[in-house]
Amino acid sequence: MNTIRRLLHTTLILCLTSANAFATPISLIDDEGHTLTLAAPARRIVSLAPHLTELLFAAGAGAHVVGAVAYSDYPEAAHALPRVGGYSAVDMEAVAALKPDLVIAWKSGNRDAHLERFTALGIPVFVNEPRNMDDVARSLEQIGILAGTTELANAAARRFRERRDALAARYASRPPVRMFYQIWNQPLMTINGKHLISDAMRLCGGSNVFADLGQLAPRIGTEAVLAANPEVIVASGMGDSRPEWLDRWQKWPQLTAAARGNLFFIPPELMQRHTPRILDGAERLCGQLEAARSRRPEPRQ
Repeated sequence: MNTIRRLLHTTLILCLTSANAFATPISLIDDEGHTLTLAAPARRIVSLAPHLTELLFAAGAGAHVVGAVAYSDYPEAAHALPRVGGYSAVDMEAVAALKPDLVIAWKSGNRDAHLERFTALGIPVFVNEPRNMDDVARSLEQIGILAGTTELANAAARRFRERRDALAARYASRPPVRMFYQIWNQPLMTINGKHLISDAMRLCGGSNVFADLGQLAPRIGTEAVLAANPEVIVASGMGDSRPEWLDRWQKWPQLTAAARGNLFFIPPELMQRHTPRILDGAERLCGQLEAARSRRPEPRQ
């Protein structure tokens, strides 16, 4: 009988401890520098960017996502989520109707006016803005804390860092390759050195020829590309197909990338989403830069 009582007493203590842990407020600083406090892990989350939807699922919080913006198409389960407009045109009424206890937003993509409106309505907002590979892992860990899925989220972050480190060990010290990453054609757009894609370039031994530009995703002119004369041009586009405008660079045979056939394509969802899949894109990029190195002329004796 005493043994049974001891077991019941131990079980009761464990239950009370778990309940108290669950009730402990959560406090995190987001990428805007704001401190968000939740009374308990979020159970009704709305995602305001496709990459955030993907991060939520990767962190084990997919079951707690009740709404997402358009183009939230990965993983497959994300297709079934109710839509709340687009990341730059959020449907405020649709979000409010879902009664979220947390909105996760994208600093570069969502409008400040929308986020301020959510705050005014008393809906907690957490702002995310990954700028490098470590930020992706950190985002997974933060989501795990916010959603109460720390074990799954921390494991995902650990796998991401291990894979990132393996790629860096293999490619980061290879002979540098000067490259231009083309987001779009009209207007002609690229990324600067503070962008997450530039971090992927560095992982592969690539050097962004437009790293010093002030804007995160600046517009540039054709003349600027010709003057920079990159050895490699990598384009994304809109979908899984290589954009026809990538091969227009062949009109300038004096361009090293065109002359050597170093005009490469990577699907945008693998390079332009701030998620673990950026390592899939980085792995492709590393292979492309290796191909470019192999096409260099033999040094004269």
